[in-house]
Amino acid sequence: MLIAFLEKQQQENAGEMALADLEEFYRAAKKHYDEDEVFAERARGYVVKLQGGDEYCREMWRKLVDITMTQNQKTYERLNVTLTRDDVMGESLYNPMLPGIVADLKEKGLAVESEGATVVFLDEFKNKDGDPMGVIIQKKDGGYLYTTTDIACAKYRYETLHADRVLYFIDSRQHQHLMQAWTIVRKAGYVPESVTLEHQMFGMMLGKDGKPFKTRSGGTVKLTDLLDEAMERARGLVAAKNPDMPADELENLAKAVGIGAVKYADLSKSRTTDYIFDWDNMLAFEGNTAPYMQYAYTRVLSVFRKADLDEAELLKAKVVITEDREAQLAARLLQFEETLNVVARDGTPHVMCAYLYDVAGLFSGFYEHCPILSAADEATRNSRLKLALLTAKTLKLGLDTLGINTVERM
Repeated sequence: MLIAFLEKQQQENAGEMALADLEEFYRAAKKHYDEDEVFAERARGYVVKLQGGDEYCREMWRKLVDITMTQNQKTYERLNVTLTRDDVMGESLYNPMLPGIVADLKEKGLAVESEGATVVFLDEFKNKDGDPMGVIIQKKDGGYLYTTTDIACAKYRYETLHADRVLYFIDSRQHQHLMQAWTIVRKAGYVPESVTLEHQMFGMMLGKDGKPFKTRSGGTVKLTDLLDEAMERARGLVAAKNPDMPADELENLAKAVGIGAVKYADLSKSRTTDYIFDWDNMLAFEGNTAPYMQYAYTRVLSVFRKADLDEAELLKAKVVITEDREAQLAARLLQFEETLNVVARDGTPHVMCAYLYDVAGLFSGFYEHCPILSAADEATRNSRLKLALLTAKTLKLGLDTLGINTVERM
């Protein structure tokens, strides 16, 4: 569709389009597709040609991909996401595999011809009449479906990448689609049962009215605009608390706090549930928020600014537990590895957020009730300083696993 519309608009210089233009370009193309059957037929033909390796279609397609990926990379960098172009494997990678997949499924008796298309009927899924549901893997015009690509993708990840666990972070509404593709994958023997295929589905971001998050005009909220506003709001909050802060430090702090707030607000909620997007809550310096966690980290660091000590020597100090609050903090710190394993196993970053928030709260109680620098003796002082140091390291490492930067001062 996009190739046909790009051709129609004669935008051979599309490589210079901004992402915002591309989004508008997509909307215009979709409208044209829905309203002009001749255009729609040409667009469908280009899909088949593109999947077949037609060079003209591939050249037009590459222009659109380059625009998208360039803008995606800029967003990744803003979000402190470490993905690069080398990590991206688009669905076009699997196009050469698709004819072989269809032929193999036919040979194995899993796929049959039905009304000109190639279909796999699955007993595991029933249609409204109670009959096995048919999953199309090749249309009558020769084009392939997303299901076909997902089958090839799973096969590639096992046979070529040697994956032993594959996680799909996709909207919950795609669950049946994935289950059907994976059922075919298992029946065909492309991926053994020992390799897990997991749908890490997620809920929706809602506005304060409880409806899907939209702009005031009812349009889709762009992530870049959201991050810009987050930084602007964070800049105002930080400047109000630190009116004399140098401009470069203010900018770095606004980025860490603003971007961190958006990410933490999302990651701190259970992945599968919907949540309300609220600027005031996510930028608050109280509660389970990124600004609070970043502030908690700087509060721990302030202890060391007041003490002249050698970190390496401090780590050799023996931890001596004499108070309940020391014991509670120490015990929770020891649970970091267990927490990390749970997050990795279940795909639940909100568990890490809850853990870090708990650690910050326990440190606050420890700090208020257990004198550190003015401890009764050197052994107790060093023990408590070590607990503080381990708390700082745990908070920093935990936030880093979430892709959230810490700061030295707020």
